[in-house]
Amino acid sequence: MYLIIILLILISKYFLELIVEILNLKKVSAVLPDEFVGYYDDNKYAKSQSYLKENTIFGLIEDSIGLALTIIFIIAGGFNFIDGLVRGFNLQGDILNGLLFLGVLLLISQVFSLPFSVYHTFVIEQKYGFNKTTIKTFILDFIKSLVLSAVIGSIVFAGIIWFFEKIGVNAWFYCWTGVTIFQLFLVFIAPVVIMPLFNKFNALEDGELKTAIGSYAQSQNFKLQGVFKMDGSRRSTKSNAFFTGFGKFRRIVLFDTLIEKHSVQELVSVLAHEIGHYKKKHIMKNMLISVCTTGLMFFILSLFLNNPGLFAAFKMEHKSIYASIVFFGFLYAPINMFFAIISNVISRKYEYEADAFAVQTYKNHEAFITALKKLSVNNLSNLTPHPLKVFLHYSHPPVLKRISAIRQAMPGE
Repeated sequence: MYLIIILLILISKYFLELIVEILNLKKVSAVLPDEFVGYYDDNKYAKSQSYLKENTIFGLIEDSIGLALTIIFIIAGGFNFIDGLVRGFNLQGDILNGLLFLGVLLLISQVFSLPFSVYHTFVIEQKYGFNKTTIKTFILDFIKSLVLSAVIGSIVFAGIIWFFEKIGVNAWFYCWTGVTIFQLFLVFIAPVVIMPLFNKFNALEDGELKTAIGSYAQSQNFKLQGVFKMDGSRRSTKSNAFFTGFGKFRRIVLFDTLIEKHSVQELVSVLAHEIGHYKKKHIMKNMLISVCTTGLMFFILSLFLNNPGLFAAFKMEHKSIYASIVFFGFLYAPINMFFAIISNVISRKYEYEADAFAVQTYKNHEAFITALKKLSVNNLSNLTPHPLKVFLHYSHPPVLKRISAIRQAMPGE
């Protein structure tokens, strides 16, 4: 029964994504929206649609191969084979066995995804003029990500196994508490410890932009802990800005590519949007939602520990806490998808609120609209996504809807 349920989950998710992507491609229109006349020429607009199609097809190919290999691996008893190899080392305790078991699975996953990542970076992104990543940077990023995932993943996974070994099914509460504290710790240290491993962050130099940002922040009684320029151009020509960290580690980060392509007024309006997220307490609200969903996940996990039917589905000869955690991920996928959809709905609402904050406080609607248009054009964003694609996957509203909402709030519009 569990095998049937798991296979249905995997196949249903795949076909749902397939339908969504097909609908999204059919929604592509050759007619440039009036709002973007003068920003896109015919050739570049056609290029944006070609970029969407190529990425979509590539993603579907990767998903199809991934689904086929996953099903074969499950039915052929691949998990039991790896567990047998791990147990052959005669390590002491479930924690060491579990870390090795998970490590092998993650290594297999990385080996599978690496060729796709290489092709996407050095073929697709290169073809459309985005890629600036050198082979050296790509390899270093891969190694750093692998090591970082191993360190952080090992701490969390070992802690969860230890709690369930020592306390039993009621350990879900302690796991929830421990993971929450660890996540908060990572949020605080990420801007100063983890993120600098991949990019350089330099304080914004003195000049017109820094003065304008300081003036706006002061008008909103927002104490800037730092505005930083990130060398996003090391890897891509795409632009972005984001807010990260808390307290004295709080940072607003602007990509160097963003600074190069936008006026001072446009950049301040983008920063006003990011400050809007902070002022509206969106970051704290999202964190609270994440904490609650994590607690629910651990509670449900506690109900499936060492479940005989679940282990039979994966052809396992030995039951273990570490394998229970891995197998539970397959069953939890639909619940996780539900929470992701809810999270996206809330996130899109927050984006509208941050947009409204930006235009109400900075009082330069056109600068913000122009910034949004330039970002969309520079990143070859899809201007007309299908509503179902937006509902399932978009954390931000489509740019045309954002611009429409801004214009409706403008006097005389």
